[in-house]
Amino acid sequence: MKVRSYLKLFRIDHGVMYGFGVLVGIFLAVRSIPLEESIFGFLTAVFLQSSTFALNDYFDYEVDLANRRVDRPLVTGELSRREALISGMLLLPAGLFFSYLISPLAFLFAFLISILGVLYDLKLKEFGLVGNFYIAATMAAPFLFGGVIMENVNEAIVLLSVLAFISGLGREVMKGIEDVEGDKLRNVKSVAIVYGERKAASLSALLFILAVTLSFVAFYFPEFRDLKYAVPVGICDAILLSSALKLMRGVEREEIYSLRKKTMAAMALGMVAFLLGVM
Repeated sequence: MKVRSYLKLFRIDHGVMYGFGVLVGIFLAVRSIPLEESIFGFLTAVFLQSSTFALNDYFDYEVDLANRRVDRPLVTGELSRREALISGMLLLPAGLFFSYLISPLAFLFAFLISILGVLYDLKLKEFGLVGNFYIAATMAAPFLFGGVIMENVNEAIVLLSVLAFISGLGREVMKGIEDVEGDKLRNVKSVAIVYGERKAASLSALLFILAVTLSFVAFYFPEFRDLKYAVPVGICDAILLSSALKLMRGVEREEIYSLRKKTMAAMALGMVAFLLGVM
């Protein structure tokens, strides 16, 4: 039970997805998967992401209680705040260690992202869009990190990172609608609180539509003019567009969780589309 609770605390599914994102970045950079760099890069992403989530749950305990986040092991009492803090503090240096084994540049990149993660947990989250921008940046970071590892951040990596950033920003603005009650306790100036839930939903929808529009830029590159890219990215775009339509029509807070799951699945498909496109 404890192991399962820790995996929930770490959001291990997100961590694995981030680790896979690093592998995608590496493959986009060199069209191969060098074993040592890939293993260390994957572990860096998983450990650092797990650390960030553990510390986030520690600092957001009261917020999660107010939002009735029964998917959080601290809220349900499966784990204590102390256990979340200790595990987060241990995983952080472990992730940085693996980045150090890759190269000084990889370590610097991971270190900067980690510092921003701690600052987000402590204060940045309260600044609304500033915090949203950070979370969106972490969704783009794995692909960039893969390019940094191989010292080749090319056009495909940049485009995928931009798409991940815009989609991620849309998800975070949307998540602010779900978290209104808890965010008020921490004085988080989210778009939903400052400008209203309706405007937050509209902004989120526009960001999803922008991501869909930019996904067609990939067809400029010959390697992406293929069904291997077009089919999965088409499904990804369809999910994002349907989510945008639902947001524009009006959505209840209780429906946001489902939309978050769908849009995360869409982003995973988009990542696969880029990987297949260059194979």
